Amino acid sequence: MAFAIQARSCFLFFKFIALELKRCSMAHNCLQCIKYLMFVFNLLFWLGGCGILGVGIWLAVTQGNFATLSPTFPSLSAANILIVTGTFIMIIGFVGCIGAIKENKCLLLSFFIMLLIIFVLELIVVTLFFLYSDKIDKYAQQDLKKGLHLYGTEGNIGLTNAWSIIQTDFRCCGVSNYTDWFEVYNATRVPDSCCLEFSENCGLHSPGTWWKAPCYDTVKVWLQENLLAVGIFGLCTAMVQILGLTFAMTMYCQVVKADTYCA
Repeated sequence: MAFAIQARSCFLFFKFIALELKRCSMAHNCLQCIKYLMFVFNLLFWLGGCGILGVGIWLAVTQGNFATLSPTFPSLSAANILIVTGTFIMIIGFVGCIGAIKENKCLLLSFFIMLLIIFVLELIVVTLFFLYSDKIDKYAQQDLKKGLHLYGTEGNIGLTNAWSIIQTDFRCCGVSNYTDWFEVYNATRVPDSCCLEFSENCGLHSPGTWWKAPCYDTVKVWLQENLLAVGIFGLCTAMVQILGLTFAMTMYCQVVKADTYCA
């Protein structure tokens, strides 16, 4: 009888060990699957950051053709935004890659927190933009009109090129209308990029030879017409971030489970 009890106890003990090993093996296999998925995801994330950073550096090197039009925020140019964005994406992608391949809980949690902070900040910015769109419109137009006074001045080649490109491509003149330039030049004239048919000093001719459309409203209408593309881009960005958050938290939980089961 005693032997039977001992035999049953040994059987239950080995069965328990077998189940624990099976659970440990399943947790390990699940962890490995998530590990490589997250590594590939973050590698693509990091490469995307490299691409954005490269474009930003290229724009900065090419004499700031896409520089800011705002005198209040002179550093807020397309090139600088891309450089900062690309750098942040590369850092976050790098932390995610190392955290995944090393199965490091600290790095995985750091990746999750950084991505979550960026996601929340984006939501706040978008919400504030829609809530205060009228005030933003008014402030933006005032700021852009101040920037017109820097057109053609020394050290502002980026702003000058940006206005020339916008007025030529969108067939517009000035922020609200072509008379915005009269205050800049203290005369009845506009930049040559405002002309219906470009020629040297054509901005000195009569208003009949200039574009009449206001640039601010024209660009705003163009953005509204392409709102679907902007929305799709924003949705894709949000989905990528949510996917990254899901991967990070899932792998973090799997690492904790694997440590618990296999300790």
